[in-house]
This record gives sequence, C-alpha cells and structure tokens, in this order.
Amino acid sequence: MPDFIDHASTQETKFTEMAIAHQLKQRVQTTAQESAKQCVECGDDIPEGRRVAIMGCRYCATCQAELE
Repeated sequence: MPDFIDHASTQETKFTEMAIAHQLKQRVQTTAQESAKQCVECGDDIPEGRRVAIMGCRYCATCQAELE
C-alpha cells in the first residue's frame, strides 16, 4: 500500500509543478504584451491607469472580476 501512496504523491507533485510552470510562462508572455485599449469581452474602453498598472491586461475591471 505505501508504494501506491508514494506514487500518487509523486504524480501530484509533478502535476503541481507543471501547473505552476505553465502559469508562470503565461504571466511572462502576458506582461510582455501591450495592454488592450478595449476589453476583449465587452468592448468597453480600459482606463489608462489600469492598462499601465496591469501590463498586458485584456479585460476591463468588471469583466476581469466576473472571470475570476
């Protein structure tokens, strides 16, 4: 039985590490991009302050909150 638990734990650790690496890669790619001027969800203008504060943003604050 311990082998099964060890294997499951190892698999979970690998999955977690892969998920974290994927999220970090996406964040680097997103922050390297210029922010959108209009929200890709609703089309409303994204305020300049938000575009500067959150580099690479694609959503207005309202749509971002709904996505989260």
